[in-house]
Amino acid sequence: MPTILIRDQLKKHANPLKAANPFFFKTGIGGYAEHDQFLGVTVPVVRSIARQFSDLPLEEITFLLQSIYNEERLLALFILILQYKKGSDAHKRIIYDYYRANMAHINNWNLVDASAHEIIGAYLFHYTQDKNVLVTLAQSNNLWEQRIAMIATLYFIRKSDVSWTYMIAEILLHDTHDLIHKAVGWMLREAGKKDEKQLLSFLDKNAFHMPRTMLRYAIEKLPIDVRREYMKR
Repeated sequence: MPTILIRDQLKKHANPLKAANPFFFKTGIGGYAEHDQFLGVTVPVVRSIARQFSDLPLEEITFLLQSIYNEERLLALFILILQYKKGSDAHKRIIYDYYRANMAHINNWNLVDASAHEIIGAYLFHYTQDKNVLVTLAQSNNLWEQRIAMIATLYFIRKSDVSWTYMIAEILLHDTHDLIHKAVGWMLREAGKKDEKQLLSFLDKNAFHMPRTMLRYAIEKLPIDVRREYMKR
């Protein structure tokens, strides 16, 4: 079974010390990543293994995506992205539907950030007029679905369409979770690189009631005097 070979390869690169101290993830009791376990494998290694097994069938990918280990789920997503990029229109739809059906397993910020724009964002941009899927996800009570909605718009931004970024940002503006504050601020910053005037217009309307972390991320690339002015608000 290919997944046995894949897991053996991951274990060869496992770092127990790193696995026991997963930086940047709140795995303690009550933390957003309390559910997660790590092998201590670096992202470049995971990507390399994904390329070796890029033709893995969906049934096998599912075994990885349902794993308790973060790196195995990440590997599954990297394989899905590779298949999506080289797939026919019909296969792209299969991957998109599969992703949406399995979002319960895309349940940490690194998993979302690696994949949401590459599959959800890419498919919605090119293949359907029904982009309100992003609104539905943003209005979910699930942290990861909300973050998927926001990060998916990165694909739109890279195609110079920032309208959906601002629409989803408006929905999530008053969310209370730090991971959403960071995601929204990050996407606003990226949108600002495409059209600074539109970002400034959004900030003039919303900066005074944006969470501080969100605002700091959003203004990071603006001139220092402009950043200081917004932080005063």
